[in-house]
Amino acid sequence: MEENKFENAFLDFTGMPESMGELLEAGSGSAAFKKGSIVKGRIIEKRPDAALVDISYKAPGTVPASEFLKYDEVNVGDEIEVSLEELETRSGGPSLSLAKAREARAWERITTEYGEGYVVKGFMRHKVKGGIMVDVEGFSAFLPGSQLDVGPVRNVEDYLGKEFDLKIIKINLDRHNIVVSRRELLEENLKGQRSKLLAEMNVDDVRKGVVKNIVDFGAFVDLGGIDGLLHITDISWKRIQHPSEVLHIGQEIEVVITGIDREKERVSLGLKQRTANPWDGVAEKYPKGSRVKGKVRNLMPYGAFVEIEDGVEGLIHLTEMSWTKRIAKASDVLSVGDEVEAVVLEVDTESHKISLGLRQKERNPWEVLAEKYPVGKHIIGKVRNMTNYGAFVEIENDIDGMIHVSDMSWTRKVNTPNEVLKTGQEVEVVILEINPEQQRISLGLKQAEEDPWASIDKLYKVGDVVKGKVTKITAFGAFVELSNKIDGLIHISQLSKDHVEKVKDVLKVGDEVEARVIKVDTAERRIGLSIKAVSETLSEADLKAAEEVYTSAWKPGEDIVNMGDVMKGMDELKLD
Repeated sequence: MEENKFENAFLDFTGMPESMGELLEAGSGSAAFKKGSIVKGRIIEKRPDAALVDISYKAPGTVPASEFLKYDEVNVGDEIEVSLEELETRSGGPSLSLAKAREARAWERITTEYGEGYVVKGFMRHKVKGGIMVDVEGFSAFLPGSQLDVGPVRNVEDYLGKEFDLKIIKINLDRHNIVVSRRELLEENLKGQRSKLLAEMNVDDVRKGVVKNIVDFGAFVDLGGIDGLLHITDISWKRIQHPSEVLHIGQEIEVVITGIDREKERVSLGLKQRTANPWDGVAEKYPKGSRVKGKVRNLMPYGAFVEIEDGVEGLIHLTEMSWTKRIAKASDVLSVGDEVEAVVLEVDTESHKISLGLRQKERNPWEVLAEKYPVGKHIIGKVRNMTNYGAFVEIENDIDGMIHVSDMSWTRKVNTPNEVLKTGQEVEVVILEINPEQQRISLGLKQAEEDPWASIDKLYKVGDVVKGKVTKITAFGAFVELSNKIDGLIHISQLSKDHVEKVKDVLKVGDEVEARVIKVDTAERRIGLSIKAVSETLSEADLKAAEEVYTSAWKPGEDIVNMGDVMKGMDELKLD
């Protein structure tokens, strides 16, 4: 496919005669002058634009200066062979062509003596589409642009007017054209040089080279016949983002051979290996816990890289920047160029990594808090924010403790903290636990007060008449807040002697009510109340019966706010 491409391009620029053989036969030395024959002649006059040639005919003929390869070297008296194009022209002399004669003789030599693969001299004539037309001993051969050099050719003009060794890679007898290559000779020569260089090379050898190309992952260095790869990680002991920070094309450098693959002809190079490894002795120089000073060289989302000394960097991770603040990104705390002092947390010389910490310069405030606020201590704090499961209270220096909803009240089930607290409210709380490692403080709101259920038997007994305020209406009853913030439940069946369809038809939130205690469950922390039993004098048996109905309705562990049709048997209890 490639050969056909070369031939098709070549056909656009050649003007071979239809029968080259006829032209050669015509010039076999016969004295007869025939159109198309090749004859010998002698230059008798050299003009600026043409040479006058005597071929022993009636009159001399002319050959244009452009047909001579090097017209400035032509002298009067030189003998040449020419093709007889016309026997007579208007000027009276014959029309001659040096180029066609040379081309015919060259074609004969190339096809009979040389052949494909033969190396010839070629003079770069002029640029054409897809390549260069080359004069090979008088024959116009085609040199494709891809066959001009081993690498990309930036300017074809640089090759014109020069002579090079070329290899014949295709001869087409039918089309009378020739394709040549310079690249194949160069590659063969380079292959020989590469083989020789590879045989001489050894790992750890120091070689001079020239930077040939720079890419994102490194640089290719010409070692005088073979290219070696200098990876970006082997350019400098420092952290660099791109090879161009250190190298430029054409730069001469000394590199160390770090690896050789003779089978694949690949060579790995190192530049930083020419200098001492700054990581040698780092563990001894910067022991764990020591303080170091450095400059911030690079910021990443996860932390900051700090240069401690030339070629040695440490990482301050986000989590090691503050004891109390949640850092979203390193740039919120540090900037490139900042001079910082940090504490060495860990040194990994094998991986060339040092972990640093900013917050370790100060004592862990959580440890200080654990000493300052022992478990059981009462403190005053402000509610900062709330979640579904609890409220966060500021203790000091941006350190918060959390009150879980289960620790907000002794007497009622708290579903969300805003039932009890408000943001900005000052509250008295008790330290329940401080965990410095997990940076967590557990607080109790209810623990700041005595548990009224601890002395409930002194406060309320079955049969007592009590007063309270309705705090919540449900489908099955009303919750009433008694003294000491204790809630009691009046079931819908205990609201009136008459049948009650809906609780809200009888009571509303905020109503003051009077009720009789008919159930006290200290284990489940529940009190059952009855309004309709207030006006009646109950016997001990009546109270016992009412208590049994509540007990059967209130199963142990059941949440009173989800009872539904609890205490269905209460309607059947007659309190006469």
